[in-house]
Amino acid sequence: MSKLRATTFLVGAFILLAVGARAQEKAPLELVQSIPLPGLKDGDFDHFAVNLHDNRLFLVGEDQALVEVFDLRASKLIHTISDFKAPHSMVDRDDVKKLFIVDGGTGEVKIYDSASYQLTGSVKLKDDADSMVYDPSTHYMYVVNGGKDAHLPYTFISVVDTTAGKNLADIKIDADAVEALALEKSGPRLFANVTGKDEVAVIDRQKRTVISTWPTGQVAKHLLAMAFDEANHRLFVTTRQPGRVIVLDSDSGKVVTSLPCVADNDDMAYDSGNKRIYVSGSGFIDVFRQQNADHYELISHFPSAFRARTAILVPEMNRYYLGVPRHVGKEKEAAVRIYKVLP
Repeated sequence: MSKLRATTFLVGAFILLAVGARAQEKAPLELVQSIPLPGLKDGDFDHFAVNLHDNRLFLVGEDQALVEVFDLRASKLIHTISDFKAPHSMVDRDDVKKLFIVDGGTGEVKIYDSASYQLTGSVKLKDDADSMVYDPSTHYMYVVNGGKDAHLPYTFISVVDTTAGKNLADIKIDADAVEALALEKSGPRLFANVTGKDEVAVIDRQKRTVISTWPTGQVAKHLLAMAFDEANHRLFVTTRQPGRVIVLDSDSGKVVTSLPCVADNDDMAYDSGNKRIYVSGSGFIDVFRQQNADHYELISHFPSAFRARTAILVPEMNRYYLGVPRHVGKEKEAAVRIYKVLP
């Protein structure tokens, strides 16, 4: 048995034992509806976005080069935007009725009228523009672009002003891969998973420069998802080699603890109301209970679907949405599964 296979086996065994010990506990999620997407070809999803004011849910079909638009109230597909090469992430500003979608294939943020879904403009960035985080206080998008898929040895986090429709600055990261981002609301910091160096970069949004780096490679490698419990000063990141959730002290960068999770993960959400962390990965949703700032336990290794890694928690609606892609020999039809979050 190879070292990688042995590690994967041991991680899986640990998860099953941990969940088995709590088999009598009530599951934290209940499937209440599934929205079929019969027209979609094989291929993965990337990110969700939500606009509660307009009751809209958005799902990026990265491999299908489209964005699906759903009515949250009716729980049905109402529109498809399809003029992309490789869409990844987005934000919908209901105050100006504009939808900003990051297209990595063209290296830009495309701007749409959120009523008609007609393209009205764009902001040019580097190739392979991908993940982003939005600051509602300034209306700035922080967009990852550049890196190895753009044939660059470094990456940018660009500051896109969605009001003016222009790129204000490029924050250079000396690594060829950056994944998820998280914003500090009470201060000027921006956190970034620097996958290319197995570290978290801490960025001052006002100075627009990296002020610290926190290594995580000593625990596990290949950083992916990120979530932030600002009240308890805890930053959560996931890795794939092996699959783990790492808990960092967001003041010092010190690793507080880490736990095994589904290896092929992509999204993570922190539920402050229920004190839970949700990690979506191929085949499973892992749910962790936060006992306190320093202690966590796995409470559910919840079965999902093959490569169903794209998810979003909407606490205002007590719902968790999961994108299930179609894949030959696995899932015959793409769908969005809607789960009720149980106390």
